[in-house]
Amino acid sequence: MNARPSLRRPRSLAHGLVDTLGERIRTGLLASGDKLPTEAAIMAEFSVSRTVVREAISKLQAAGQVETRHGIGTFVLGMGEGGTFRISPDQMATLNDVVAVLELRIGLETEAAALAAQRRSETQLIVMREALAAFAAAAEAGRDAVGADFLFHLEIARATGNPHFEQLMTTLGAPSIPRARLASLAADQQDPAAQREYLHRVNAEHESILNAIAARDSEAARAAMRTHLGNSRERRRRAALTLQDQTAA
Repeated sequence: MNARPSLRRPRSLAHGLVDTLGERIRTGLLASGDKLPTEAAIMAEFSVSRTVVREAISKLQAAGQVETRHGIGTFVLGMGEGGTFRISPDQMATLNDVVAVLELRIGLETEAAALAAQRRSETQLIVMREALAAFAAAAEAGRDAVGADFLFHLEIARATGNPHFEQLMTTLGAPSIPRARLASLAADQQDPAAQREYLHRVNAEHESILNAIAARDSEAARAAMRTHLGNSRERRRRAALTLQDQTAA
């Protein structure tokens, strides 16, 4: 008995169709390699327009669950990457987006710093110090320090000895460093002297983190990382409010 499933409408007809077809893929009713019904058949079954069907198929394609072979049809690939974490470029497009990512980083990296303090190797400490030296040199010369900044944080994730920390930091990538995308939105970033002063403060915070990790002091490392990322978050939050006020004026 193949009872016709109800089409949920949480946000739109297309999202409801995605949910229903996705459920069929998850439960095996549509197995990997199966050909989806034709657009006409889906339209008839769910009483939706061709536009809704095409939008839903496009969303399933983006999730890696189906692929369309032109002139042949649309075929199931499997579960796709619906459960894979990622942050797309359009999710880092505004100051508020960056604040949200910094909140995620606070949760992730404070614990990473504590674990790194317990587990780091001497070689990893050397790499961290080299990253900070590169950061300081770039800051003093007025050059982009984002690469060195990200390497420092990535090396802390590696030093946890837990590959999931490193994988998640790698997924976030250098764009998660706020200056990588939004320097032009902050007024003090437009002043070279203010920029250098800011980078010197950031480097001092980095040094505090590194000193705690070198001393194998987990609590101090956790606190230093939270202070560092918390300061960055608050700075972007204030900048977002200023930008909002300027836009409203």
